[in-house]
Amino acid sequence: MSPSPPQQRVPALALLAGVVAAAGVLSLVVSNPSLEDYEAHAGAQLVTLGTKELCDDPTLPMVLRLWIRNCPELIASQREALAALAGQFTNRRNLVVASLYSTRMGGQELLPGLRLPGFDVLTLGVAGRFLILRTDASSGARE
Repeated sequence: MSPSPPQQRVPALALLAGVVAAAGVLSLVVSNPSLEDYEAHAGAQLVTLGTKELCDDPTLPMVLRLWIRNCPELIASQREALAALAGQFTNRRNLVVASLYSTRMGGQELLPGLRLPGFDVLTLGVAGRFLILRTDASSGARE
């Protein structure tokens, strides 16, 4: 009877590392933000940006500033509409453990010679959080 070849055993530490890695990947998959999550995030960002651009910096004409009593509250009341608008102009690339969101918005002509400012934002969504990777903006002036 010949001796059997030695059996290789998986060390307990390697097995534990594999389980931890699998749990980490699974948690990233579960916490990968949806498009609805991104819309809520983008709506909040647009409220902040709109408040800064229109209310904090006096860019509104004097007549409108007299007519609008509480500019920040007015913009904040439009959070859901802004979130839905951002969702219409966003493409999501699902990477299973994370998502890339590309939003291109603006540039529409309001009046002859007056265009909405345009912007292009690339955002990474991972572990329930959002990280802005790139932003490009253009003024509302006619080129």
